[in-house]
Parts: sequence; structure tokens; C-alpha cells
Amino acid sequence: MDLQNKETSLWGNFFRVDKVQIRTFHMTWFAFFACFFAWFGIAPLMIVVREDLQLTKDQVGWAIISGVAATIFARFVVGWLCDRFGPRLTYTWLLIFSAFPVAGIALANSFESFLFFRLLISLIGGSFVITQYHTTMMFAPNVIGTANATSAGWGNLGGGVTQLAMPLLFSAFIVVFGFTDGQAWRAAMVFVGVVIFFVGIMYYYLTQDAPDGSFKELRAQNRMPTSQEASGQYWLAMRDYRVWILFVIYAVCFGIEIATNSVLALYFFDYFQVDLITAGAIAASFGLMNIFARTLGGIFGDNFGAIWGLKGRTFWLFIVILLEGLALMLFSRMDVLFLAIPMLVLFSLFVQMAEGATYSVVPFINKKAMGAVVGVVGAGGNAGAVAVTFLFKGDILWNDVFLIVGMVVTVASVLALFIRFTPEQEAQEKALFEKGNIDLLQVRADRANDALAHSAKVVADYNKSRDDKI
Repeated sequence: MDLQNKETSLWGNFFRVDKVQIRTFHMTWFAFFACFFAWFGIAPLMIVVREDLQLTKDQVGWAIISGVAATIFARFVVGWLCDRFGPRLTYTWLLIFSAFPVAGIALANSFESFLFFRLLISLIGGSFVITQYHTTMMFAPNVIGTANATSAGWGNLGGGVTQLAMPLLFSAFIVVFGFTDGQAWRAAMVFVGVVIFFVGIMYYYLTQDAPDGSFKELRAQNRMPTSQEASGQYWLAMRDYRVWILFVIYAVCFGIEIATNSVLALYFFDYFQVDLITAGAIAASFGLMNIFARTLGGIFGDNFGAIWGLKGRTFWLFIVILLEGLALMLFSRMDVLFLAIPMLVLFSLFVQMAEGATYSVVPFINKKAMGAVVGVVGAGGNAGAVAVTFLFKGDILWNDVFLIVGMVVTVASVLALFIRFTPEQEAQEKALFEKGNIDLLQVRADRANDALAHSAKVVADYNKSRDDKI
């Protein structure tokens, strides 16, 4: 669907929250941040949970797998829900529903009950699809890669912040309220559940589906496909080979990040013998790269697209996936802490840039079934996470798991070169890209004229006041 009045500038209007496109951008990344924080809130506390519930290594492995498993299903379904009901309602429902298992995990008193709640919490990972879908609805082709990458990257930042914040919140409940370890980790999760419940309410009141209104209003005006037509396009998108290539590519970037987020604190705690707070801080450095790394991937995607068109975007995707695989293999060979940390940061840079690069390509696959494409590709991330987590669950040393996965990523990078677009698609997107840039230049020209007019008025007023005094 080609909606009108999409925003052509992200950074130029960054603080213009009176504009629905910018306000929605800020709500999408903030909601995704809250979701990611809640999704992985238990990960840095697994050291405590493992002792409290007397979990074996095998059970910890199953808990890690359950933390990403249901997200595969959620991302397929959430994309379809976005096409039918719009991103605003879908995000609101997801946030409010997810608040209950996030807080409810505090009731877990056995491996089975903990696993049940962890599985339900993983449904919140479907939030990524809505984040990318809603941002795509609001921004023009000339900045879509940057906008998508930034909203997702800043949202993913929640996975890094939670690694640092949850151990501190856990400690605060012990020091301030005198809770035991078992009570403190439960109280921390209840607190997070309450927060995302209220974020869901905020999302409903502060956003809308598209620049010109809700999907219901736009369908009534015949300005977008009906719900039934959207369902038909869903199955058409599922048959597009490019969607499944991107499914695999996202599995080897976002999937790797998710799996790494789940084990990183335990990895540094067990392999490098650091304490809980230090392990959480190191793990946080991996996620905190999302402040800028994913955005960089999207910016490079837009720049490659500006020069070489859609094929430029796919070539950039190949380059950054290749670099990710090489960096991961190097990280796996680090057995000294002061070398492991900088290599972790380098790997984090490339894996998150790869995610941004992926979603600078996704919006151009099938605009009539955006929810389907975003959902399927997003599900690939979690399918990859589950596959990698099974390796961590096995008898292979964790540093060797990282080496094997790095090799797989390096080989998979070649798949990006097989994503093709028709000459008609290339020409159409080039025209839309140029129109977006022209609109942006017009906005900047108008601002410059306004500034000149204001300056001229200030000078005239000054001269007039000086003449009056004379």
C-alpha cells in the first residue's frame, strides 16, 4: 500500500512530537524497549533463579529455549493481525496481555511452572514485528532504512539495559526491603510487568495506524486494501522466495543476538569467574551497542540504496553479515577477559548493523503484505535463536558453539546476493526515493526561508528602534 503524507526526515524533525509520524516513532521504540526489557528481564537473574529453583544445566537450557520459542509463532500471527486490525490495536493488546505472564513468573515454584511462564513471556517478542510495521507506515523510502533500524535498535537496547538494571533492582529489593534472594527476583519481575501494562495504555492513546488515520477510517475511504484482501496478500507473500532468504538471514543476525543475550551473563560468570554484577555489566555492553549500531546498518542501507538502488541495499547486507560471522569466530577464540570484551563489542557492532541492513531491504519486498513479510522475516530471528540455543544446551563447550555459529553466519552471508528485484521495482523505488529527497529539500528550503525572514525582521526592528532613539 502506498499511503500518503509519510515523513521524509527523521533527524530533522526528531523532536516534533506534534507530528503523528514522529510521535509514533518515539512510541514504537519506547514500547519495544519496554518489551525487550521484560522479555529478557529474567536472563541476568538466572544465576539466582538456578539456585532458588534448584535447576539443572539441562533445565536451564530448556528455560533459555522457551524464552524464544513462542516468539516464532507470535511473529507469524502478529504480522497478520497488523494487516487486519492495524499496528495500534495490535501493539496495545500485546503489551497488556504480556504484562500478566511477566509479573506471573513470580508465582513459579518449580521448573515446570517457571518454564510455563517463560514460554508465555516469549510471546512479547512479537512486538518487533509491530515496531517495524508501524515505522514503515510512517516514513518515506528515503529514510525508511534509518527509521526502521533506529526504532528497532533503540528498542533492542532494552535487552542490554535489563542485563545491568535487573541485578541492581534485585539488589535494591534485598537492601531496601530486606527481601530474600527468592523474593527479590520475583518482586523485580512483578515491577516490570506493571510497567509494560501501562506502556500498553500509553500506546493506545498516543499513536494512530497511519499518517492520515486508522486503518478502519482509511478502508472506509477505499484508500487501502480490505481485511480480506490483506489476508490474500499474506499467502502470496509466503510464496516469495526472497522472504525466506531474509528469514534465514535474520536468523543468523537477530537470532544470534537473542541467543547471545540469553547466555552471555552465564558465559562470563562461568568461563571467566566474574561476579553477578560484573557479568551483567559485560552482557549489557553487548546490548547497549544498539544505541547506534543498528541505526548505522540502516543508514548505510539507505546510502547504498541512494547510489546503487535496491541491489545496493542487498550488497550492503552481504558485506555486513560476512563481517558479523568473522567477528563471532574471533570472539569465540578469546580466553582472556581483556581480549574477550573488545571482541564482544566488535561482534555486537556487526550483528546489530546486520539487523538494520536486513530491515532496510524488507519494506521493498511486498508493500501490499507488509505485515506478512515483516512477520515471517522476524520469525526467522527467533527460529535462529532456538536453533543456536539447542547448541548451548548440548555438551559442546560454549566457546566452540560460538565458533560453529560464526562459520554458519559467514556461509549464510552469500544468500543476500540472491535477493533480486525486477527492473520495474528498481525504477519505481528510485522515483519514490528521489521524491522523498525532493520533499526533504523543500522542507529544508522552507525552513531556511523562514529563518532568513525572521533574521530580516530582527534587523529591521533593530534599525527602527535605533532610528527612533536618534
